[in-house]
Amino acid sequence: MEQPLRKLQIGVMGSAADLNYSDTIQTLAYDVGRAIAESGNITVYGAEKDYDSLSTAASRGAKSVGGLTVGVTYGKGKNIWDTDGNTDVIVVTGIERGGGREFVLVNSCDAIVIISGGSGTLTETAIAYQMNIPIVALVGTGGWADKLADSFIDARNRVKVVAAQTPTEAAAIAISLAKEYAAR
Repeated sequence: MEQPLRKLQIGVMGSAADLNYSDTIQTLAYDVGRAIAESGNITVYGAEKDYDSLSTAASRGAKSVGGLTVGVTYGKGKNIWDTDGNTDVIVVTGIERGGGREFVLVNSCDAIVIISGGSGTLTETAIAYQMNIPIVALVGTGGWADKLADSFIDARNRVKVVAAQTPTEAAAIAISLAKEYAAR
């Protein structure tokens, strides 16, 4: 008997609130999460403890249509920045930001979507690149998403960062690439 395909785990990575992103960019992240949930797949994100983020906005978007969300957090404890209860599963890594948590987060994904992004998003993107996990960049959002869109991170040409113009397109491309990745 053939095994049914599991739900895909699509990561959404992006700027934390301390980078002062606009309400427009936050809405785009929300819409990416909503589109992932509407496809019947799982939104995975980096759950912060001390402030909001574009990733958390994606979880809110997913929950707005009844989607399943998984937040991967750092340190100890399940106390995350989730004022509305939009996280179904909290994975506590017991390790801090700066590589450890990001490795667990990205390794839990079949593809990632990056939106804007500072150093944490860059770390997550580099991890995905090293692990050959598909990467989609929502362009026009600034940060590393715009800098890395339509390029390879280095001369190894492992995984090209695919540009998407809209949240719906970003989710669709990520899901398509994730299906290929999960089938390997």
